[in-house]
Amino acid sequence: MSTTPRTPRSALSLGATLLTATVALYMALVAFGNITDFGTNQQFVRHVLAMDTTFKDDDLMWRAITSKGLQDAAYIVIIVWETLAALVLVYGTWLWARHDQDRARRFSTYGLLMVMLLFGAGFIAIGGEWFSMWQSGDWNGLDAALRVFLLSGVVLVVVNLPSRTERSAA
Repeated sequence: MSTTPRTPRSALSLGATLLTATVALYMALVAFGNITDFGTNQQFVRHVLAMDTTFKDDDLMWRAITSKGLQDAAYIVIIVWETLAALVLVYGTWLWARHDQDRARRFSTYGLLMVMLLFGAGFIAIGGEWFSMWQSGDWNGLDAALRVFLLSGVVLVVVNLPSRTERSAA
């Protein structure tokens, strides 16, 4: 038996549960897709890192990573990160469902920050700016990355809104 104090379900708690579950499902499907259809996004990562569809500006091309081994290693790190984020978010969802708000909030926050780091720092900043992904008409994932980053940010805000009991105690 758990000795964790449980609070009654509120609309905010239900919203946090369902939103966390939504991002968990999304990340699980992304990781699953990258594992079972390894080659599709492997090509995406290879082209972005090689910068072979950018403007080929000599002042930027020194940043390109053309080693297939390094490109594939980066892709595997991305898949591992996606998988871990999904697992953390699934656990956070489970904690929300069990009414363990403090731990649910903490693990949901960890998972959401993992997603935001991947899509914000990884895809938008590093892929988009460092490797100039924005220049590519064929291998530009900035719109998709921004959508996931913003969705995760909204969910992070909802997850961290104070509950009725926390507002009353303040």
